[in-house]
Amino acid sequence: MKILKLGIIRGVIAQIVGTAAGVGLVTGLRALMGLPAWAAEPAAVGGALIGIICFLAGVGALTDWWKWALGEEVEDHHGPDPRGWERYFGVSVDHKVIGIQYGVTSVALLLVAGSFALTFRTELVASGIQFLSPALYNTLMGLHGIVMIAAILLGVGAMSNYLVPLMIGARDMAFPRLNAFAYWVNVPGAVLVVSTLFLGGFDTGWTGYPPLSARAPLAMQMFFLGVYVVGLSSILGSLNIIVTTLRMRAPGMNMFRMPIFVWASFATALIGLTATQLIGLSFQMVMIQRLFGMGFFDPEKGGNVILFQHLFWFYSHPAVYVFILPGLGIVSELLPVFARKPLFGYKWIAMSSLAIALVGFLVWAHHMFTAGMEEYLRVPFMYATLLVAVPTGVKFFSWVGTIWRGKLEFPTPMLFTLGAVVVFLFGGLTGPPNGTVATDLHLHDTYWVVGHFHNTMFGGFVYPFFASIYYWFPKITGRKLDERLGKIHFWLMTPAFWVMTFGMMWIGLLGMRRRIADYDPAQGFDGVHLVLTIAAFVLATSILVFVINLIFSVKGGEAAEGNVWRSRSPEWQIASPAPEHNYDRPFKVVGEPYDYGLPGSTYVDMNPAMAGD
Repeated sequence: MKILKLGIIRGVIAQIVGTAAGVGLVTGLRALMGLPAWAAEPAAVGGALIGIICFLAGVGALTDWWKWALGEEVEDHHGPDPRGWERYFGVSVDHKVIGIQYGVTSVALLLVAGSFALTFRTELVASGIQFLSPALYNTLMGLHGIVMIAAILLGVGAMSNYLVPLMIGARDMAFPRLNAFAYWVNVPGAVLVVSTLFLGGFDTGWTGYPPLSARAPLAMQMFFLGVYVVGLSSILGSLNIIVTTLRMRAPGMNMFRMPIFVWASFATALIGLTATQLIGLSFQMVMIQRLFGMGFFDPEKGGNVILFQHLFWFYSHPAVYVFILPGLGIVSELLPVFARKPLFGYKWIAMSSLAIALVGFLVWAHHMFTAGMEEYLRVPFMYATLLVAVPTGVKFFSWVGTIWRGKLEFPTPMLFTLGAVVVFLFGGLTGPPNGTVATDLHLHDTYWVVGHFHNTMFGGFVYPFFASIYYWFPKITGRKLDERLGKIHFWLMTPAFWVMTFGMMWIGLLGMRRRIADYDPAQGFDGVHLVLTIAAFVLATSILVFVINLIFSVKGGEAAEGNVWRSRSPEWQIASPAPEHNYDRPFKVVGEPYDYGLPGSTYVDMNPAMAGD
């Protein structure tokens, strides 16, 4: 059957078979050990682990390594790929294909997570229980958070995988097969996370705090395992970005001649490589506690629940910068193009990304001011949190300097870039009340935090992500996205978003708690929640316009010929879509990357060998 030629179909079948075999294996081993043969949780975890391995084998992500281990000849994957559209449903080691796979999967998960949000947002349209039980509400709310985080991580992977090798003149990533593995391991991970909806759900929110998570239904284990696998992808992808950036730059491209997005991706990868292990460790410890009765976070056995929060937030706050640093890199990349001016303070922006990554490791406990940790830790973490504003302010100062007296153009990518600047600014301004002890004690776990976080994520990732899609879509497909639909998307989304987040922060100041399925009608929040729900559906409509634009433009969009944005970046100096091997011959960097508007300035020499003859 032709459909079985698609790697993803083989992978799904292998995962189903492997999961069943894993359940049987665990059951049999328990019987041999004299234990009760059937225990749902060990069987499910064992089955899920073997199912993941079988998926990777079935899809083909392990094939080359297996051949190498057996001493067989491994194919050269850098030749032409004749499979056309089918290659997007199987293993390819072309970084451009992998970037597209990451991007499409990210958009799909964003839609799934958004649908969860619309569902529980509709429940909140009025006080009283409407149609969701509190348990299902909690599950949908937790899934919205964690699936959205997975979607953002995949979106970051999409931008980094597609753009970094093109921007630095590399033919591919440093470790192409590892790159393919890092993408495909996300698929069974995402499946496990979503499966929690059908396995009893969980009521811990996306954070999975014990002791609640240690007593939650079976679905909790699938949540932990799915996030663990997605985190593994993040670690492997980060390793690839670091090595590619350090070792595969074009001749003449020293670190301070790299495109600023590469700096942002490099700083992001440093966080991903060094911090992701901590969330994996924290979730793994709860999994082991549940499976084997360990007492890591059980006070009755000498455990400490606050330890979990320290481990969890040591990753999960730097993870915010994993989400937003690439987005801020997109802003810095696109502003000079549409302002037709040099990027103001290039080196300061580059260093500010590294500074944010570094300081981001020193602020995690501002999430724990109300958790019962030692009081003497509060003030140091408060000051460290406020310190993050310094390198972030450097970026804003640079952006304003770049825009100042520029010859501004306003196509759709520029609209989303400017939207990112304004929204992220507001997210930053609403952050210090959460980072200072006196105010956080009142605002913690209110809707103020929800509004602030959505401002930060939309300004730091969502707006830049859309800007990058509208900007690089012609490079990826050879077609332009429809400008009219793009502007409709922007002008629907932006006011709806402001109404939604302002409303969240307003009722948060008035005492509305987050993560609750119902609220007291005497509080008078019914009208505000109705407005918030309408705004959420308007925002969802804007995303639908984007998806329609995306689907239509892949084949029916206006043909994009040449350097459609008049960019100096190397990827725009070659054909669209980019050739199989990116560059026929290595180019040479001879100037500065953002000297827009300076007569006679050149960044790359695309034919250095010919010029030297």
